[in-house]
This record gives sequence, C-alpha cells and structure tokens, in this order.
Amino acid sequence: MYKLCINPSNKKSHINPEIQGHFSEHLGRGIYEGLYVGENSEIENVNGMRKDVLEALKELKVPVLRWPGGCFADEYHWKDGIGPKENRKKMINTHWGGVVEDNSFGTHEFMELCRQLGCKTYVNGNVGSGTVQEMQEWVEYMTFEGVSPMADLRTANGRKEAWDVDYFGVGNENWGCGGNMPPEYYAGLYRRYQTYVRDYRPGKHINKVACGANAGDFGWTEGVMSTCFNKAPGNVHGFMDGISLHYYTVPENWEKKGAATDFDEKMWYQTLSKTLFMETLIKGHQAVMDRYDKDHKVGIIVDEWGTWYDVEEGTNPGFLYQQNTIRDALVAGINLNIFNKHSDRVIMANIAQMINVLQSVILTDKDKMVKTPTYHVFNMYKHHQDAELLESFIETKEIGLVDEFKVPNLTESVSLGKDGKIHATVTNLSATESYEIGLSLTDTEIKSIKGEIVGGEIHLHNTFENPDVVTVKAFDDIRLEGKSEGRLTIPASSVLHLEIEI
Repeated sequence: MYKLCINPSNKKSHINPEIQGHFSEHLGRGIYEGLYVGENSEIENVNGMRKDVLEALKELKVPVLRWPGGCFADEYHWKDGIGPKENRKKMINTHWGGVVEDNSFGTHEFMELCRQLGCKTYVNGNVGSGTVQEMQEWVEYMTFEGVSPMADLRTANGRKEAWDVDYFGVGNENWGCGGNMPPEYYAGLYRRYQTYVRDYRPGKHINKVACGANAGDFGWTEGVMSTCFNKAPGNVHGFMDGISLHYYTVPENWEKKGAATDFDEKMWYQTLSKTLFMETLIKGHQAVMDRYDKDHKVGIIVDEWGTWYDVEEGTNPGFLYQQNTIRDALVAGINLNIFNKHSDRVIMANIAQMINVLQSVILTDKDKMVKTPTYHVFNMYKHHQDAELLESFIETKEIGLVDEFKVPNLTESVSLGKDGKIHATVTNLSATESYEIGLSLTDTEIKSIKGEIVGGEIHLHNTFENPDVVTVKAFDDIRLEGKSEGRLTIPASSVLHLEIEI
C-alpha cells in the first residue's frame, strides 16, 4: 500500500487560477471554425462566437486566454484586424499552412471572446517584425480612456470604453520564429519595448511578460534576467512581472513525433517520462532567476505546454490537428500537479492549444463538438483555482519498460479550496496496474470523502460519432478508517480528484 500524507496546517503557496490558462493562436482551425464562426454562420453563435464551444469552456472556469500567438504574434500587425471587416487586410499565414488570414478575428473580437468566457486577457505583442510605436499604440488603443488618436480610433470602431489588458507579452519565441535573436539582444529590445507598455489607468496594471526560454536553454534565462532584472525606481519587479517558458511533450523526436492514437506501452511511458521533465525545467530556470530575484517578484509563465504528435492523416500538416487519448489526460494531470507544487514561482500556464490544435480541450467538425479527455481533467482540477497549496507527500515506486524512461507510479498535488474543502488530485502512471493508497491527514478529522475520476484503457478517446467514451465518472472505492485516515484503490492509467470535507 502507498501512503498519501497531507498536512492541512502547512499552507505552502497560493495557486493562481491562471495556472489553468489557455492559449489560442491564429493556427489551423483553432480560432476560425473552432471558436469563431462569424455572426452570419448557420452554427449557433453569440456575436460570432460558437455557443456550444463557449458554454463548454465556461464550465472549466477558464481563467485567462493568450492570443494571437505563438509564432503568429511576431508577424501580426494589429491595425490589420480592426475596423469594418470588409476593409481588413488579407495576408498569408506563413507559419501555419500557408492559408489566407482575413483578419476577421482581431482585437475587438478577442476582447468579446474573453468577455463571454469571463476570463482575463493575455495579449502577445509583435517584437520580431513590429515597431515600438506599433506596440505602444496597440496598448493605448486597448486601455486608454482619455483623448488620444488611438482612443478616438477605438471609439470610431464602435468601442468607447477601454478594455482591461491583464497580461502583455513583449514578443514570442524571439530565440526562434520571433527573430532568431541572441538573449542579450532580445533583452535590450525588451527593456526598450516594455517602456511603452504603459499603465494608462490607475489601478489597472498590465503585467509585462518577457520572452523566456525554449525548454532547457538556461543561458537564455541568464541573459534576459541579467539585463532586465534591475530594480527600476518605484517598480519592485524591475522591468518585468513574468518570464515565459515553452516546453512540449514530444514522444519521439521533432522529425518523427509519433502518432496520437497508435502507440504501444513503451511509448506510453516514454511520453510520460518526457512530461515529467517539466519539473526539472522549472527548477533549473528558477535557480537562475533566484540569483537575481530572491523574493520571487518575477513569475514563471509556462505559456505553451502540451503534447505534440504527428498530425492526423489527411489533415493539413500546418494545422497541427491531433486526437486526444487517456495518455493526454495523464499528461495534463501530471503537468497541472507540477505547476501546483511550484506555485510559489509558477504564476500562469497556458495549454497549447484550446481548440483543434495540439493538446486541445475541445475538437470540432463543422457543427459537431467533442470534449477531449484533457477537457475532463481540467474540469476536475478547476477546484485548485485560487486555492492554497498544502504540504503533501505520496509514496511511489519506479515503473516502466526501459531504464531510460522510468517514471514514478503516482503523482499528486493537494490544496485547500475557497469552499473550505481539501482537494487532492492523483495520477496513476501505470498502463496496467492499480494501486492501493492509504490516506492520512495530520491532526485533522475527516468528515467525508467523495471522488471523481478520468481513466480507462490507454488508447481510449472521444470521437464525433462516440463523444462520451471518456468522461468524468464518480469514484466510490473509498473508505474511512478512523478519524483522519482513509483507503482507496486507484485504477491503472487514471487521474483522480478527491474532495475531502474536514
């Protein structure tokens, strides 16, 4: 039997709701067809946004949405996406599929989408091919309420009131598709550009996000932090509030990533092993940041994470459309547990991507919609949002088929929610074995426990023909043993949520 120990009296850190954030880029059918169908579509919509998709997303309590990219951000010129839609410039999306981008989804549409979702806004600005003036004017257009050319332009386009921009990314992947810059060069640009990302309204702070590293490039973090984290007068964060980190779980390699649904047990463990590398990355980048920012004023923002497989057969390779199985559910649960456990430094994370792209929570096909296994994991984990991380520990053993990709059989994170209840999430990484777990709370009486679970055979996935193969199900295999202990058996390849009333 394995032991899960929880100490409710030791609150470790606050879990920002934004850790369960999302990302939607102008890529494939992520925005067009997925989120936005236009006001004249036969698909039921509200101001152009798909009603079925939005209702499903609202159930997740989406805390923040990042837009417009991704690589697309550093070739996006925001003025192309405002004004009458028939007058908006058309362009070729050179990064993703070579298709025509008609800019019918722009700033006003993004803000309307976030209004309907009830979520915070994370806008990514253009450093790679844009100018300081362009970025400054975009911030002014979105957030300034006084008399100015950009505020007047916004009013002329039908919006008198300013919007809230909660987070603003100064460039994206500037080490690669955003300009192929060395870190010191980008850091100098960052200091310049961020100067003009102004807080135009008292009490409406825009959190500035610097472009961070690709996976394990700790030298990039060193270069950016050494140049940018200087305590500016009156700003305890120096020049930034957060620095990003991108890491994708690629089962094999970037040339041949592997299929989303056709994989063997060895590839199952290889995928989960690569997912667990996220914790190594967070610790490594935090160690670099701690040399400059011992007080953790700057947060890590993992604004691109998730699985990346070969595209589904017959689809545009540039659209990055892939299916989503129980394997993806485990990847989601493992990552979200890691982010929770490091919530003293990780302040936001954004799964890539929201709809129809990479590890999506929803897939669509014309008027059809399906919730993926990843969706159901997010729906269980939403109880961690805005909660307090509790001290916890779970006993584990190493499992797997080859030494290179051994993984612990279990992972967990535990929080005290706003509802006064303890929420524990546990993943079982074994493809075949269930495990008995003894639950123990320090100096705390358990009144009741109930559970819910996502799991099953490792290849299970939902399709448009069979949309409910994988869902959240009630978990009843729990029994109390004394005042502060319990026992349960977690099935193979599953993600479990326990709600403990104390």
